[in-house]
Amino acid sequence: MNTRQLTELAQQLRVDSVRAAAAAGSGHPTSSMSAADLMAVLLARHFRYDFERPAHPGNDRFILSKGHASPLLYAAYKAAGAINETELLTFRKLGSRLEGHPTPRRLPWVETATGSLGQGLPVGVGIALAGKRLDHTGYRVWVMCGDSELAEGSVWEAAEHAGHEHLDNLIVMVDVNRLGQRGPTRHGHDLDAYARRFRAFDWHTLEIDGHDVEAIDRACTEAESTAGQPTVILARTFKGKGVGSVQNREGMHGKPLPDPEEAIAELGGVRNVQVEVEPPPAARTLHAVRGGHLDLPRYDLGDRVATRDAYGQALVALGNARGDVVAVDGEVGDSTRTELFAKGHPERYFECYIAEQLMVGVAVGLAARGWVPYASTFAAFLTRAHDFIRMASISGAGINLVGSHAGCAIGEDGPSQMGLEDLAMLRCVYGSTVLYPCDANQTARLVAAMAGLDGIRYLRTSRGDTPVIYGPTEEFPVGGSKVLRASAEDRLTVVAAGVTVHEALKAADALADQGIRVRVVDLYSVKPVDRATLREAAERTGCLLTVEDHHEQGGLGDAVLDAFTDGRPVPRLERLAVRTMPGSATPAEQLHAAGIDAESIAAVARQLVEHAVAS
Repeated sequence: MNTRQLTELAQQLRVDSVRAAAAAGSGHPTSSMSAADLMAVLLARHFRYDFERPAHPGNDRFILSKGHASPLLYAAYKAAGAINETELLTFRKLGSRLEGHPTPRRLPWVETATGSLGQGLPVGVGIALAGKRLDHTGYRVWVMCGDSELAEGSVWEAAEHAGHEHLDNLIVMVDVNRLGQRGPTRHGHDLDAYARRFRAFDWHTLEIDGHDVEAIDRACTEAESTAGQPTVILARTFKGKGVGSVQNREGMHGKPLPDPEEAIAELGGVRNVQVEVEPPPAARTLHAVRGGHLDLPRYDLGDRVATRDAYGQALVALGNARGDVVAVDGEVGDSTRTELFAKGHPERYFECYIAEQLMVGVAVGLAARGWVPYASTFAAFLTRAHDFIRMASISGAGINLVGSHAGCAIGEDGPSQMGLEDLAMLRCVYGSTVLYPCDANQTARLVAAMAGLDGIRYLRTSRGDTPVIYGPTEEFPVGGSKVLRASAEDRLTVVAAGVTVHEALKAADALADQGIRVRVVDLYSVKPVDRATLREAAERTGCLLTVEDHHEQGGLGDAVLDAFTDGRPVPRLERLAVRTMPGSATPAEQLHAAGIDAESIAAVARQLVEHAVAS
């Protein structure tokens, strides 16, 4: 396309953005109009993509980080022939693929869900890392950001990492339109303020007029030829460009234009320019999954092994058997034990340093390219990345998260290091799986099982050594549990997971010596929960006592309660959990202070049995 045609295409993208928002009665046309020239040049001159084959290994990848500008994206799809006029005007309507913010669950050309600002670049870094270090194809990763989202810390986590990794296959276009949602951005049209920050992280920076299609074209060409550095194109634009009543005006964010017909006329009317997007170059098929023999580590009964150690060893074994498994860590690999994978498979290990949002974003990017990531940090620090986890679920991303150092059982480090909210946080994520093993063989089996699951998978591991109570051939289906003590004389059921399983077993043995028989259930699958086993235990014993190294809200106790939400009578349910703010103490002292050790369990169990007898 020549300059005149590019300008016409940009005007068409503006018109179609206005039309889509007008048909919906909502949306963000002004944010779309500011970036229309950038999109036109990219689509017509630089983007290499086969819309008929979105999984083509040579396709460039595009992420609209400013996801509220979805009308622009959908207008581009129409210009490329991927959708038609009729579908464009279904924007934001019930049943439409064209949601208010784009998601890959609906559209095969969308790499990741956006809309929570500051996430597109971290995911783009993950995709670019896959291209550079794993796929070894020449695709480029284009990310379109808004200037408002550059206030997000996650953007600069990603920017620093991209510079550190010399990701010259990553090109970011920033639509610097000066206006955010409620008014001007911090830096307005000061392009150099942004350029200084990117240059500090070793980016190649280009400052241009974002409405000059020739300048945009030159910048894209320069970005493509830049070696050894990622490139950012900082484009000065105007929100609502082309329509005098809204251009560069405050208060128009997220609103259809007041008079769309007049605006369309001012923009030159409806057009139907079709773009022949450049096809991708030939590229080898994406990595094949190497289906070698899975030889998981085996631990002998009675051994004492930390579940975090078993996780690291099992991950190495899984990596030996599957060439698509990759590991991502937040600079705590010596504690999470992913350092074992780094030594065994260095080409598939990604160090993200202390940047948990970036870590999850990179995992989502790797998963978008077909890899199976295991991302690990302390359970407590995953809370920083919760929004990324939430958005990963919206994307339908398949990622494995592993939180180590869970609960007060970590001991002397104190409450800042204790994951006491993680079960609640991960249980509430749509479609998630939450697993909490208590011994090494169970951990190894669950690590392997996670690779074959969909959605967000979470494994909680513990710092201290715990006894091996299961043989290496024992099976642990997701959604199951294990009944470790049971008899016809059971007076109540103790439900535990992780470290409290061992405390529950000690309590059960002590109670048995006193003539009180209790059932013990290891609820290693916290979500989905084993409803059948819990219901049977309730029917047989009449009372359930849950014990968890987690805050009372949202954890094991609530998971057990979920098994009785079908209208049937709810059994008596008592909970032991961490209800106070821990300090520094030994692991044994921590469990006792929280009231979740064997002595505390036995004491509460005796009270419950005595109360039942008295009643």
